[in-house]
Amino acid sequence: MQNKLEKILEEVGKVIKGKAAEKEMILAAILAEGHILLDDIPGVGKTSLAMAFSKAMEMQANRMQFTSDVLPSDVVGFNLIKPDGSKEYQRGIILCNLFLADEINRASSKTQSALLEVMEEGKVTVDGITTPAPKPFVVMATENPAGSVGTQMLPDSQVDRFVICLTLGYPSHSEEVLILKERQGIHPIDSVIQVVDRQELLQMQQMVKTIYLNDEIYDYIVKLANETRTHSLLTQGLSPRGTIALMDLSKAVAFMEGRDCVFPEDVRKAFPYVARHRIYLTARAKMEKNDKDQIIKEVLKSVKALEKH
Repeated sequence: MQNKLEKILEEVGKVIKGKAAEKEMILAAILAEGHILLDDIPGVGKTSLAMAFSKAMEMQANRMQFTSDVLPSDVVGFNLIKPDGSKEYQRGIILCNLFLADEINRASSKTQSALLEVMEEGKVTVDGITTPAPKPFVVMATENPAGSVGTQMLPDSQVDRFVICLTLGYPSHSEEVLILKERQGIHPIDSVIQVVDRQELLQMQQMVKTIYLNDEIYDYIVKLANETRTHSLLTQGLSPRGTIALMDLSKAVAFMEGRDCVFPEDVRKAFPYVARHRIYLTARAKMEKNDKDQIIKEVLKSVKALEKH
């Protein structure tokens, strides 16, 4: 199984150079049945990254460019009234295995709210009729940095539904040179081959659910969450949904390491990606030029875990 996971990352590496930690965490989030938020400037490969993962794991991928005039019915579908008065449901674009919501923070709040049910419960409801999303189901959304032209802040209720949030950033000098060289022939995305099919991915997701946590690990996860809620430089810490996300992602990290139980280092590896978009700085923290990554390191340092394996 580990060989296949490594092969998936190898295939994605044909498209995205470097960023090994970010690619591993995105795969872990998919294995944990979680949604992914990519917060970055345009043009660093967010869309190509999503497409590479979908090809490597045989996930039917749909992409929507979010703009201010996108309607909720464009996302979840609508009922078509036929001449005889009956209704026929027209499936929304989100009913796929991997939905890429491009520049999600350019859409109106009403359209963004259309995603809440399907992200939390894996189903859409139109005119009282519920349609389940296919399995596996993952939303991978990209957002431009707050303050960019035409953007608005995502509501907390939506941000909290993403298991992880990460930033790709610029490639290194050597990686960017390689990107230029590889664009002289076919697009790298065309060279990505399928490693696992959807059924195998579903089996992996079920295996992740069986990963064991002992009482010390449960205690460690909750202590980390509580530390963010009481930190003097934070106005808001992890929600209970965030705590569950940390548990699920830690299990996926352990699975990718080839283990059947979670170690403290799995939690520590997952914590920054789960916490970064869920914590909010106080005015004092901003004035003193503290950043979220610094506070996350402080939390990990202050909360100790028993190192029994």
